[in-house]
Amino acid sequence: MPWIWDFVDMLNSWLFSLRYGRKLRDALPTSLKGSGQLIVVAMREIETDELVQFFAHQPEEAFRYFRPHGFDAVSIKKLQKNKAFLAYVIKDGEQIAGYCFIRSFFFGKGFRGRMVDINYRGKGLGTMMNKLLNEVGFGIGLRLYETVNKDNIASYRSALSASNVKVVEELDAGDLYLEILKD
Repeated sequence: MPWIWDFVDMLNSWLFSLRYGRKLRDALPTSLKGSGQLIVVAMREIETDELVQFFAHQPEEAFRYFRPHGFDAVSIKKLQKNKAFLAYVIKDGEQIAGYCFIRSFFFGKGFRGRMVDINYRGKGLGTMMNKLLNEVGFGIGLRLYETVNKDNIASYRSALSASNVKVVEELDAGDLYLEILKD
């Protein structure tokens, strides 16, 4: 019954927009602090095919711990329409360097995630994206959370270096359920 989840997503999107819409317009980022020429673009403004190509370009190991949604055109289009899915693309000229999001809920929680392009890894982009997500999420009044696997060293370090965190729960297979604390 996937239609039920589609309905729940639509309802959450509508309720989220009612509750946070005005605040969100004031919290939209346009650049990453300390990133030089990188710019931030809302996912809604990026061509769906460009995002699909970005995900297809990443090595298979990039998806070992990162499976928050589908990466096909239909899934991406649904996310682009969802007002509670606060997603941003980091661009270096015409190239997508990173992708980050907060999957938000009208009751005030948000779950953040990010993926750095294979060619931009090791340059601190994940940490910058986490800081951007914190700024957006806390700026509109969300409580932020994240799951990260202890074996995913880069993502784990990025989460810790960008934020004060509290381990809410240790989950199966080395995953940690983290609450991101406001500085």
